Amino acid sequence: MSIHAALHSEIFGFYAVVTLAGVAGTGAVIALLKWGFGTNVDHVVRAYRGWLMMLPALIFSIFLGRAVSIVFFTSIAMIAFKEFARATGLYRDWLMTTVVYLGIISAGVISLVTDPHAHVPGWYGLFMALPVYVIAVILIIPIARNRVRGQLQSLALSIVGFIYFGWMFGHLAFLTNAVHAYSYLLFLLFAVELNDIAAYACGKFFGVHPLRSNVSPSKTWEGSLAALAVSMALPWLLRFTLHDFQPRDCLLTGLIVGVGGQLGDLAVSVIKRDLGIKDMGAFIPGHGGILDRVDSLIYTAPLFLHMIRYFHDLY
Repeated sequence: MSIHAALHSEIFGFYAVVTLAGVAGTGAVIALLKWGFGTNVDHVVRAYRGWLMMLPALIFSIFLGRAVSIVFFTSIAMIAFKEFARATGLYRDWLMTTVVYLGIISAGVISLVTDPHAHVPGWYGLFMALPVYVIAVILIIPIARNRVRGQLQSLALSIVGFIYFGWMFGHLAFLTNAVHAYSYLLFLLFAVELNDIAAYACGKFFGVHPLRSNVSPSKTWEGSLAALAVSMALPWLLRFTLHDFQPRDCLLTGLIVGVGGQLGDLAVSVIKRDLGIKDMGAFIPGHGGILDRVDSLIYTAPLFLHMIRYFHDLY
C-alpha cells in the first residue's frame, strides 16, 4: 500500500468512486426530500454530516499508504477504548487505562514492523501472542499495588478493553500488510457498512419481531435477515475485486460479515444497555461515538483476516 500503488490500483479506484458517488447520491436524495417534498430530514442530515467527516478521512488514510492506515486504525482503536473506559468508569484508574493504551499502541507497532523471521511486513506471530503479555501485565497491577478491593472489576474491564479494541479490532490494521490489501480491506469496510445500513433500513420499514428485545430493542429479525441476505450477495457481486476468491470463500465471507457484523454490534449493545446509555460518545455528529461506528468490525476483522490467511495466505 502506497500513494503510487493507490493511483494505479483499479480496486482502490473502484471503491473510491463508489464511495464518492454514494455520498453525492445520498446528498441529492436528502436535498430532494427536504426542498422538493418538504420532508423533515433533520436527523438524516446530522447523520449525513457525520459521513462527510468519516469517509474522506478513511479513504484518504488508505490512499496515503500502509503506515498511515495502521496509524489511523490504531488511533480509532484508542478513541474507541477511551469511550469505553469513560462509560464504564475504568478511566478513573489511570494505571490500568495507561497499560491498555500501551497495549493498543503495541498492536499498531507490531502491525507496522517487519517480521524478523519471515521478512514480511507485520510481525504475525508476536501479534497473535500479544494478548498473553498485555493481560499478564494487567494482572500484575493489583499485586504491585497490594490492593484487592475493587480490583476484579478494573481487571475485567481492562482485559475486555484491550481484547476488543487493541487486538480484535487491531486485526483491521494488520490486514493492511496483505499483498492484496486494497482488495481485502476495502471490501470488508464496504460490506460491513452496507450490512449495517441494510439491517437499519429493513428493520425500520419492515421490522416487526424483536431480535433481542433486552439487548437492542430497535433491532428486528426482519432487519437481521435482510442484512444477512445483502452480506451473502455482496461477495458474489463484488467478486471481481476479491483476489482469487472461490465459491467457498464467498460463502464464508458472506457469513462472517452478515453474522459477525451483527454480533459485534450486539456485543457493544450489551455493554451500553447494562450502563443505561444510548451512545458511547458524541465524537461524530449524528452517529454518536467512534465505538458506535466500529463495533461491527470487532468480530468481522479477525474472522476475515484468519480466513484469508488460512485459504490464501496474506503475502
